[in-house]
Amino acid sequence: MRFSIPRFYAILDAAQIAGQPPATVCEALLAAGVRLIQYRDKRASSRQLYESCCRLARQVRQAGGTFIVNDRADIACAAHTDGVHLGQEDLPVELACRFLAPGMCVGVSTHTLGQVREADRSSADYVAFGPIYPTLSKTKPDRVVGVEGLREARKLTGKPLVAIGGITREKAHEVIAAGADSVAVIADLLKAPDIGQRAKEFLRILGDS
Repeated sequence: MRFSIPRFYAILDAAQIAGQPPATVCEALLAAGVRLIQYRDKRASSRQLYESCCRLARQVRQAGGTFIVNDRADIACAAHTDGVHLGQEDLPVELACRFLAPGMCVGVSTHTLGQVREADRSSADYVAFGPIYPTLSKTKPDRVVGVEGLREARKLTGKPLVAIGGITREKAHEVIAAGADSVAVIADLLKAPDIGQRAKEFLRILGDS
């Protein structure tokens, strides 16, 4: 992996920002000190997603951060992002890597211990595991794996492990203690009255500030 994964992993989900321009939310995150941002927009056309990612990638790069696009290895390559994050229904990791330039990172979502084992054998740079807690960020969420599931997942991979799903400020330390290297947050970040301030709170709690 060409960068050291920070403890706070912000996911900028276009469906969760109440019509705010993604660039505005991105700027608030960067100003707060966030340095790893994944962009997710499942409703955008390929052209729209490409154009958004080009803008956001430049924005994050200028701040010295790392920008990852969700799902789309082709967009990641075309928009010169720092990497792509793949779900279980996206391209397999090894195939996605064919689209990517040297040095681009690949993350993969897992929801079962079997998927963690498979991800560990792959070329993925990091493994996301969850949902740890019930989540409202997906219309059809996977089965909750819980903190105990996270502890088991930690035993199965030496890759950086990102906990995701329903994680709040109050629960962040719990998942780190269970073995996660990083905490991915959507709702408790993007639904806050002040996203930048909430990001600072997470960074302080996790020791990233």
